[in-house]
Parts: sequence; structure tokens; C-alpha cells
Amino acid sequence: MAVGIDATPVNWILDADIRSFFDRIDQTWLVRFLELRIGDERIVRLVRKWLKAGVLDAGVWSVSETGTPQGAVASPLLANVFLHYVFDLWAAQWRRREATGNVIFVRYADDIVAGFEHEAHARRFWDAMRVRFEKFALELHGDKTRLLEFGRHAAVRRKRSGLGKPETFTFLGFTHIRGTARRGAFQLQRKSSVDRMRAKLQEIKAQLRDRMHDPIPEQGRWLKAVVTGYFAYHAVPTNVRALGAFRYHVTDLWRRTLRRRSQKDGMMWPRVAKIAEAWLPSPRILHPWPNRRFAVKHPRWEPSA
Repeated sequence: MAVGIDATPVNWILDADIRSFFDRIDQTWLVRFLELRIGDERIVRLVRKWLKAGVLDAGVWSVSETGTPQGAVASPLLANVFLHYVFDLWAAQWRRREATGNVIFVRYADDIVAGFEHEAHARRFWDAMRVRFEKFALELHGDKTRLLEFGRHAAVRRKRSGLGKPETFTFLGFTHIRGTARRGAFQLQRKSSVDRMRAKLQEIKAQLRDRMHDPIPEQGRWLKAVVTGYFAYHAVPTNVRALGAFRYHVTDLWRRTLRRRSQKDGMMWPRVAKIAEAWLPSPRILHPWPNRRFAVKHPRWEPSA
């Protein structure tokens, strides 16, 4: 997504959301799509049985004629197969036949973002996608699907029209912002989504409550693994402040947990900060800029290799 927006002059972003996608997948169409690529009927038969097996939720067994069980290991794979035929191939064909300006498509599972150079093309694609999805019993979420002005010239155009700063959109856990680099050039900035961060902190808070009476080194090793894993995904350029905020809140949750172990416990902030310094990694950017990461060449591509 970042490379597409940075390298391609697009001015409009269509942030599409499919309503209850995993619950609405048409199983008949899904099996047809699988049969296009899988020649072994035994595999297709196993998928049919898996789709009809049902789900046990809170002790209640239910079988649905539509959708795939959320949380099941095969659901993301089958969802990608379904949208490959319903969206990917169709969108590529639409771009060749209908678009005259720059167009980009990025899809991860059921999260879809499309970029357009011209607003008219974006609105035509939005209408066409709505019709396309209806043929396969899918529906775009009316409140969450939106078209927003974005890109290099969005700030100037919106200021000229008195509309304020360009809107942002969220994709794969990051809020994408139309920003400006130090020298004044356009820069796509990514910040960790506030909702995702808050949900992760709530999860950590609940688990710290269960680990309240564990020794501090044991708590520290666990929190180190958690924070390291969070940074491994979120430590992208322009996101260092969010990383620092996450680490601060984790430290504060740890302090509160330690203080609850005893009313006489003198776990004040300076002492907990020293403990956190010994266990929690410092916030720093781990990933290169997207254009540099995708510009890396494999030795097999080089003539001298």
C-alpha cells in the first residue's frame, strides 16, 4: 500500500469494507472456484465436508449454508480463493478496460483499498464493485466504505476548498496519513491504529492480572516477548512515537500490577521504570522505508551472479 501510493500519483482512495464477509461467502461459488484450480476431486470433496461440518460455539452446535467458520485455519485460505475470482481478476480487467489514469489495488484477505488518479474513475469503480459483489451475495458496508481525497495534492486542494486537512484511512493496523517530509515533499506516514493498540493493551492488562503473583523476572521475560513481537510488526518509519507510547503504557500496566500485589509495596514509577529498562526493548524503527525494502535485489537477478 505504502509503495503504491508513494510511487503512483493517485489523488483518491477508496477504502472498501465488506459487510460480514466470512459469514456471507457463497459456498456453492467457492466450490466452483476451487474446481477451476484443483483437479483432485478428493480434495474438493473434503472441502465440501468441512464447510458442512458446522461450528461448536459455547456448547451450541450450528451448521450454516453460507460462509466459512471464522477462526478456522482454512478460512483465510478459502477467503483468498473466493476474492481472487470475485475481485482480483475482475478489478484487473476493469482497470485495463475502463481506467485511463493511474489506478492501484491492494487487498489483504477481505481488506481492500484502491487508489485512483481521477475522482470520476473512483466513483465509477465504486458503483461497478457494488454490482459485482451483489452477484456473489456480498455487500459493501454503507457506513465504513468511503471515498477520500488523498495524495500529493490533497492538502492544497482541500485548503483551497476550505475543507481542512486530508482525511486518513486505516489498513492492516496502521492509520495512513497524508504527511510532509522535513524538506516539504509529500510523505505517506503510518501510525499504529489507536483502536488496535488499545485492544492489545487490554489483552496485556488481563494477562498481567493472571500473572500478578509471578516473580518479576518471569513477568519481565513474558512482557519482553510481547513488546518485541509488537515492535516487530509496528516498528515502521514515522511510527516511533506510537512505539514509545505503547511501551510507556505497558510499563504503567506493569507498575499497577506490581502495586496490587501488596498495599505496602513501594512500587513507584522511578523504580518500575528501572525494572522496565532492564526487560523491555526501547522503541526504535526496525523496518526500512517501503521503497527501499522493495528495491532490494536478489543475487539471482544480478547479471554477475
